[in-house]
Amino acid sequence: MPRPPYMVGIAGPSCSGKSMIARRLKEVYEGQRPVVLSLDAYYRDLSGLRPEDREHRNFDSPEAIELDLFQSQLEALARGEAIEQPRYDFATHTRTGVGERIVPGDLVVVEGLFSLYWAPIRRLFHTRVFVSVSNSITLLRRIERDIRERGRTREAILRQYEETVMPMGAKYVFPTREFAHVVVNGAGPVEASLERIFAHMEHGFSYGEKKR
Repeated sequence: MPRPPYMVGIAGPSCSGKSMIARRLKEVYEGQRPVVLSLDAYYRDLSGLRPEDREHRNFDSPEAIELDLFQSQLEALARGEAIEQPRYDFATHTRTGVGERIVPGDLVVVEGLFSLYWAPIRRLFHTRVFVSVSNSITLLRRIERDIRERGRTREAILRQYEETVMPMGAKYVFPTREFAHVVVNGAGPVEASLERIFAHMEHGFSYGEKKR
């Protein structure tokens, strides 16, 4: 019977560098058939609402995530079972097409705002990481990303940041730092963050050599 995968959870505020760290972990441990799961894929499907009404939903609260689906799929991955991860379109706030089949290897990396928020989810992770960075840096990064990737205006981005992103981050995201095994600086070199994460992982993750 195959060994269950090693589970890593990465949390932190919007645009703190979570996905970059997750991608680098996948590259470094490529020989262990790693997979990266984004919490963003589990936003609730708002296709039942008018497009103009979708924009006014709070996407920065844990309630925006379909927790039952996320938890059941993450538990399946932790058992070594394949899942059909939903696909989410941020431009329309809806799920699109068929899901993406994900077959876990020896390493599963989960990244998202609320990765360390729910206790049943936290307990699945062997290594819990929090990426800490200032609001000023995350705002600049978010403006650049949302204009480039999500077709939003600067004015809409600033309004959302002030109304929900920053206050919800203070309420729901930053407090989860206390649950992390490793806290890294999202404004610093990613390689420095990786070294801190490796140091914790190597106590229990010995499936093979890293690719530097």
